[in-house]
Amino acid sequence: MPRTALAHHPAVRQSGFFLFLLLLTAANLRTPVTATGPVLENIRLAFGLSASAAGVLNFLPLLMFATLAPPAAWSGNRFGLERSLWGSLLLITLGSLLRISGSEAALWVGTLILSAGIAAANVLLPPLIKRDYTAHTARYIGLYAMTMGISASIASGVAVPLAEISRAGWRLSLAVWVIPALVALLAWLPHLKKPQEQAHTSSSRQPARSPWGSALGWQVSLFMACQSLLFYTLIGWFTPFAQDNGISQLEAGGMLFVYQIVAIASNLACMSALKRMADQRLMGFLASLSIFIAVAGLLLAPSWSLLWLILAGLGAGASLLISLSLFNLRTQDHHQASKLSGMAQCVGYGLAALGPLCFGMLHDASGNWQLPLIMLLLVTTVQMVMATLAGRARHI
Repeated sequence: MPRTALAHHPAVRQSGFFLFLLLLTAANLRTPVTATGPVLENIRLAFGLSASAAGVLNFLPLLMFATLAPPAAWSGNRFGLERSLWGSLLLITLGSLLRISGSEAALWVGTLILSAGIAAANVLLPPLIKRDYTAHTARYIGLYAMTMGISASIASGVAVPLAEISRAGWRLSLAVWVIPALVALLAWLPHLKKPQEQAHTSSSRQPARSPWGSALGWQVSLFMACQSLLFYTLIGWFTPFAQDNGISQLEAGGMLFVYQIVAIASNLACMSALKRMADQRLMGFLASLSIFIAVAGLLLAPSWSLLWLILAGLGAGASLLISLSLFNLRTQDHHQASKLSGMAQCVGYGLAALGPLCFGMLHDASGNWQLPLIMLLLVTTVQMVMATLAGRARHI
């Protein structure tokens, strides 16, 4: 393999330093979003926003993740993964600073800018791993996903306490997450120079097949879409569902915390298993089946919700790891991996953004939770089918 921009530096060739850069970047990809939810009511009151406008503030990041995924893939292939990643971290930093600067306009523009940065970094990290550390794909993807989950949980958990300790209120809750973004921005600076040998390799490279015209590309994308839709819908709607079934808001919040912790543990546990398997069909199917059983349990026996959320967390953690790994496992090189990552996240987050909306509309139309949960069962069925197709050991 030719020496690339990242591998050009002797220190970075040590996997420990690369892992530091990877996890530092991953720690910035969910915290600006998950820190917002717990203090959303504070933000709404500060600017006099309607409930609908506040809901749009939560919807915008997912919309940006979907919309900007393909351009991010193009940018990575055109300008280099390191430069594009540094640009995405710059957007996260600037957007995070802007949205706490004081005005309502800055809040909206800052949210758009930081969401654009997260959207780009989401796409660019998996092909970077494939390019420089192919032998460690499963391990690094797993640790990357686990770091996102842990940092997201921490940001969500400390948001309210931080808002209550000073007069800065919700601005302090969001401001603290600018620090890791600045550290990551500085850490990447020495690795932005593009060696001549990489430029030569890129110019002589034969164009790879686009995943948009491949059945396998669509199978990977739909698997990503199903698991994302299920995760965000459960996160968004479980608490109202639980309250209607006699579970307190505090208990429901605790169950959601368990759900996310189990997902992180599942992600970690599946890393080594993923590397040893000949393909990902069995793991993908079992992960999807676990979510199917969990949703069916919520429909038929809601009083056992904690058990069902534990099962759903096991499936969610494994599904996310498989989704991110497939970007590399189903492609020939990092250029094609970047394109597949962009496509899958465009389709995945686009449908994921619609999931909670459709779930709520079905609940309003039916007046109960049966119809929306049946919708989720249908989605999990599609995920099981896509798992067996996308999990086959082949390339686009």
